[in-house]
Amino acid sequence: MPKIVMYATEVCPYCVRAEQLLRRKGATEIEKIRVDLEPERRDEMLAKSSGKRTVPQIFIDDFHVGGCDDLYDLDREGKLDALLAA
Repeated sequence: MPKIVMYATEVCPYCVRAEQLLRRKGATEIEKIRVDLEPERRDEMLAKSSGKRTVPQIFIDDFHVGGCDDLYDLDREGKLDALLAA
């Protein structure tokens, strides 16, 4: 399974939905970086995501998926399973 990193906050419903989809797809390890608890990590998120300010920001290995809608779009297009199988 590839490395999955998700920048998130506790109260974000999109973060919850994204994690639920990843878990349904078999992801057992998701590194969640809580930018509400570690605000200094937000700058890291901005740099890695080319300036995206919203959460979640999801990375599968070195691929920047984007947010929750982007993750669901990948799934609808049939591309998420391939990313997770790599």
